[in-house]
Amino acid sequence: MIFSQSNRMTHVHSDIRGPLFTEALRMQAAGTPVLKLNTGNPASFGFSMPQSVRQALSAHMDDAVAYCGVHGMDDALSAIRQYHTSCGLQNVSEDDIFIGNGVSEMASMITTALLSDGDELLVPSPCYSLWSNSAYISGGKPVFYRCAPEDDWNPDLKDIERKITSRTKAILIINPNNPTGAVYKKEVLQAIADIVRRHRLILLSDEIYDRLLLPDVEYTSIASLAPDLPCVTFNGLSKSHIICGFRCGWMVFTGPALDEIKAAVSHLAALRLCGNALTQLVIPAALGDFASTKAMLVPGGRLYEQRKTTLEGLSSIDGVSFVPNKAAFYLFPSIDTKQFGFQSGHDFALKLLHEKHILVIPGTGFDWDEDLRFRIVMLPEPKVLAGAMNDIRDFLYNHRI
Repeated sequence: MIFSQSNRMTHVHSDIRGPLFTEALRMQAAGTPVLKLNTGNPASFGFSMPQSVRQALSAHMDDAVAYCGVHGMDDALSAIRQYHTSCGLQNVSEDDIFIGNGVSEMASMITTALLSDGDELLVPSPCYSLWSNSAYISGGKPVFYRCAPEDDWNPDLKDIERKITSRTKAILIINPNNPTGAVYKKEVLQAIADIVRRHRLILLSDEIYDRLLLPDVEYTSIASLAPDLPCVTFNGLSKSHIICGFRCGWMVFTGPALDEIKAAVSHLAALRLCGNALTQLVIPAALGDFASTKAMLVPGGRLYEQRKTTLEGLSSIDGVSFVPNKAAFYLFPSIDTKQFGFQSGHDFALKLLHEKHILVIPGTGFDWDEDLRFRIVMLPEPKVLAGAMNDIRDFLYNHRI
């Protein structure tokens, strides 16, 4: 007898650690080295946590032995409240915050609390698949609105309007964006807030990369522009403070009409007793220490120099185009299919893996099928990235039509 999966798994996909990743692991086990540019995991490329985080963890670990509160530990909640207040969010209290095991758990909680069977959540395309998958698993339906590469990957406001139906419950933005590295314009954020206001929806905003901004890039948290709207803002320390494995994320409720949703999240949070208390010990120290993060993003810093190397390398490849990222460490270039003989994005990525031993995820893994794209994770040292760009250039040259 073979038991069938739940029908809620029908559309769930995890391409970042899906079949291409499995094939890369098989190749590695057989003795073939693979450069894995599939996931944003800084520690695997030699980045280390800040000393402030290390000290906070080692000095207070005995405080994390017992279960903590459903919302989180008091000092961590206070630090998060202060941080988001400094970002312009209004009237935030510790009761409006939930700390959990990464934004991944927070996304699962909010979609479970918010979506009934068949309810729709507007999500961006391209999209970090955590969000579309969370909607599916919760019994809801992700509806994809277009982000426009011709407009620096800002959301297409007309497309958002077209996608709203009587079943729409909320609009999600991912800003700064994964996989494009875009930072949305303030006037676009204000327009999205107007749409949410007009249609009486809830606004969800994934902002986990808000501290990984390139120099002189202006950033606005959308909840600060719309204190009158029901909004849930998501953030965490995984990338900005190089502690992905700690699974440290949170969500913040602001605005009116969210009491029932917040109560449902409280029930879910109580079911799992509490978030990982060890990780919460470092939140006050981390949110008081942005120096190490900023140092990576200025000239001479690793993220700055790695981005520079990647952009220079890709710019020299005929048939490849891209919008430079403004935040994070991702790039989402396109390949001119008229010049190359690839049947699909998966075909391109699998051949690149087999021929050049470089693992990337095609655009379809981020719910994008408008053209052939792939995400590059710009985390290896500049010398390694320069070699990878040369390998991609040689690979594409050998596949020209």
